[in-house]
Amino acid sequence: MSATEQVAGSRVDISGLDPDGWTAVCRLERLTPDRGVAALVEGRAVAIFLLADGSLHAIDNIDPISGASILSRGLIGDVDGTPTVASPMFKQRFELLSGRCIDASEVAVTVHDVGLVDDVIHVRLQGSP
Repeated sequence: MSATEQVAGSRVDISGLDPDGWTAVCRLERLTPDRGVAALVEGRAVAIFLLADGSLHAIDNIDPISGASILSRGLIGDVDGTPTVASPMFKQRFELLSGRCIDASEVAVTVHDVGLVDDVIHVRLQGSP
């Protein structure tokens, strides 16, 4: 069984971890590189991204500036080598590794754990909404 977890740009084995807290979202083949998809995980809106380098990232889908559930539709880019997503509303950029907003330091989004088991993407929520 292939089981990996995305941790700061690398994938690690999750097959031995407790399955509690992990939610299956979709098959990896459903994602397009450098595009996001929205998912409802345990009632929470999450944006999941597959980058061109093969890395997976998950953050809250709610844009804290506009309040809209739209970050999955944002533009993927990078700032000094750090992957980002720009909100389609007001264009603030959020780091996919930390959730930090580059353009408004007073806000951030939560970064969630992403796992891959037999080509199925799993998400484990972190923090409060």
